[in-house]
Amino acid sequence: MKYRLRLHPRMPRIYLYRDPVDFRKSFRGLAAIVEQELGHNPFEVALYAFTNRRRDKIKLLYWEENGFVLYYKSLAEEKFHWQGGEEELVSLTGQQINWLLDGYDLSAMKGHKKLHYEATF
Repeated sequence: MKYRLRLHPRMPRIYLYRDPVDFRKSFRGLAAIVEQELGHNPFEVALYAFTNRRRDKIKLLYWEENGFVLYYKSLAEEKFHWQGGEEELVSLTGQQINWLLDGYDLSAMKGHKKLHYEATF
């Protein structure tokens, strides 16, 4: 039986920091990026994902009531994939961050278009 450490799909706020970071940074250095570069409070309920230049490692930072949780994943052969863009920070859902950790390319995962109708006739 396989066991995985995964986030709850309904986690309220998850952010992917697009710029690569120096992976020698510990939770203190990553929390400083959250506070100083993003202007967010690192002690609020939010998860921040960081990657290295090669995109083969990811660190997740989360404040859990009395201390920081730092999740680190290093891929043996592959890279993490997500869509490009101009924004420094991208909002993700709990499902999307789990897909990213499972190796799916987030830019390729597009659902059906949403339809909105005013009436049935």
